[in-house]
Amino acid sequence: MAEEMRELRDRLIEKVQKIRDAKVPILVLVEGWAAAGKGSLIKELISELDPRFYNVVSPAVIPESQMRYPFLYPYATAIPENGKVIFLDSGWMESCVRKITRHEITRDEYRRRVRQVNEFERQLRDAGYIVLKLFLNIDRKEQKARLAELMENPDTEWRVTEEDLWQQREYKRFQAGYEQFMEETREAAPWHVLDGDKRKTAVAAALKLLNEAMEKTLEEGKYNGDPFEEEFPLKPMPKLAEVDLSPSIGDEEYKKELKKLQGRLSELHNIIYRKKIPVVICYEGWDAAGKGGNIRRVAYPLDPRGFDVMPIASPEPHELARQYLWRFWTRLPRTGHITIFDRTWYGRVMVERLEGFCTEKDWKRAYNEINEFERQLTDWGAVVLKFWIHIDQDTQLARFTDRQNTPEKQWKITEEDWRNREKWPQYETAVNEMLQKTSTENAPWFIIESNDKKYARIKALKIIVKALEKACEEQIGREMEG
Repeated sequence: MAEEMRELRDRLIEKVQKIRDAKVPILVLVEGWAAAGKGSLIKELISELDPRFYNVVSPAVIPESQMRYPFLYPYATAIPENGKVIFLDSGWMESCVRKITRHEITRDEYRRRVRQVNEFERQLRDAGYIVLKLFLNIDRKEQKARLAELMENPDTEWRVTEEDLWQQREYKRFQAGYEQFMEETREAAPWHVLDGDKRKTAVAAALKLLNEAMEKTLEEGKYNGDPFEEEFPLKPMPKLAEVDLSPSIGDEEYKKELKKLQGRLSELHNIIYRKKIPVVICYEGWDAAGKGGNIRRVAYPLDPRGFDVMPIASPEPHELARQYLWRFWTRLPRTGHITIFDRTWYGRVMVERLEGFCTEKDWKRAYNEINEFERQLTDWGAVVLKFWIHIDQDTQLARFTDRQNTPEKQWKITEEDWRNREKWPQYETAVNEMLQKTSTENAPWFIIESNDKKYARIKALKIIVKALEKACEEQIGREMEG
């Protein structure tokens, strides 16, 4: 056994170096019974790895009443950069099984989370991640003995929680739950059950599996399968060329409507905070269409402690080194808060598509991935609003020229803006496809006519107010039913 372990560790060190050079990220999920030895297994796996290139994360199983973010948030925000390894000491399996066993979530919610796990794992696989899922298994008698041993020692007694003792009492229910979860979540990444009764054997098996996963990727390359497509219920959207851009509003009516709508939005902000309703507002649109001014009118009446505006520029190196949705997962609001995105994840199917920053398979895959991401947000209870701020080419040219000729506005115009303008037809094609494929019933697109900026601001505010009023009414209704 000692010779085999040495050979496996040597292979691991060699393969990790090659994986690092190939910029392949690895996520190792270690699940299993309380006292099965998950921490010890991870310790053995990392014992000879360069600590600069791995991380160990232990996401807490947070009670449902204290959750402030979506279910997958602790895991989606922890994914490693290219060429690095993350070891998760328990994760989405433990969270799902424990909460359904405790009746903290409904059976319908459990099924939604299983679907989200499959989506998450598939998206990581499709992005080139190695996802290795290990389950340390021990029988009921062995678990009881190990827990008792830990409790007898004053130095290790703290490691045994009431949750662990409860799991021991409910061993059969947990066993059924684990088996069902593994059966339902093996689509993109299979489960590997290790014999936790034999610690050295379990370590050797884990080392072998990790080596084999890396060797396969180094030989075959990153996953390159066809984009997965699911049929989402979509709302019909017009093509941009069909949109009438003539609507306008007079100055007096604008001032009156602005004051009324901002006042109502301020009231609703207090209600959504109290009702813990998260809100995600997305702004996309043509350069110089008026996104910034529109966002300012939305943000003005909000309590600054309860919202954030996230301007999304070109990704930083540490963002480029992860699956593209990571930088948006890390910017999501807590329950009761509002996040306004100035540019969004839709860059994947617009600028990244047209400028060649991702492959054709990448951007074609993104339509489905984005629909899944937004469904996960609305399943969580978020209000998701998406605005395309629309103008015609003549209006854009006039605004570009005004910026160019006005000293205090010149910072708003760049050579890139002029280059993008030359690609208007290509961008229009991409935007039309985006609107057609991602205007889902749960997260529809709203085209905001912005040749008249004041009209656009009022229209966006009306949509936001109406959506928040509906969300508050529905939440109050659920509370009364409950």
